[in-house]
Amino acid sequence: MDNTYEMAPKYYVVKKKLIELINSEAFAETQMIPSERELMKQFNVSRITAKRAVDDLVNEGYLYRVQGKGTFLREEEAEHDLVSIMSCTEDIIKMGMTPTKALIKEEVIEADKTRQKRLHLANNEMVYMVKRVYYADKIPVNYTTTYLPIKYFPGIEEHDFSKESIYDVLENIYNVKITSAKRTLEAVLALDEVATLLDINQKQPVILFRAITYGIVNGREIPIETFKSYYRSDRFKFYINQNK
Repeated sequence: MDNTYEMAPKYYVVKKKLIELINSEAFAETQMIPSERELMKQFNVSRITAKRAVDDLVNEGYLYRVQGKGTFLREEEAEHDLVSIMSCTEDIIKMGMTPTKALIKEEVIEADKTRQKRLHLANNEMVYMVKRVYYADKIPVNYTTTYLPIKYFPGIEEHDFSKESIYDVLENIYNVKITSAKRTLEAVLALDEVATLLDINQKQPVILFRAITYGIVNGREIPIETFKSYYRSDRFKFYINQNK
């Protein structure tokens, strides 16, 4: 196994390896992951360890179980018109609270298969990844990981997104008109870094948003952003405006 994880618990190593396989679309052909017995052999771990890793991925929304059939990848393509296209900062202001944010990590990386698919990128194309925690009146309410295609936004890594708004930069610096978004929403359990960064207990329910945002670049509409956001369910409420 990768030395990167040699100090981590065995279940966590298996879990992270499975996430890497999911993101590389290693299971795309059948959408079903190996059984716990197969994972035991593949990673040389006990059944308890294999089960713990799979349980975590089910709780975090990566997988779902079908009794008597197996464990499958959760589809993320369904469209849900749930909320307006608005930044988390704007959401917090709208709720009457003071927004702040902390930059957790940022880097330019090669897009994996999942990011290639969602952002319509070719092999070896790069994305800018940024992880941030948003605060409302100094209380953490949202942990978001965002990916942006470097080829459309050269130099975007030079911006300070602990202070700047991604949407403001895209619109005002890169002249992008944001048009629409595909979003999924589900309830999952907060585990590992999600629980730590949101300052909540392990396995506390949170709301998970996944999204692909579209915009007009050079006269055509294309996917310009994909992100995953964990919202504290005890601090954030969502509503839908519905008209006849």
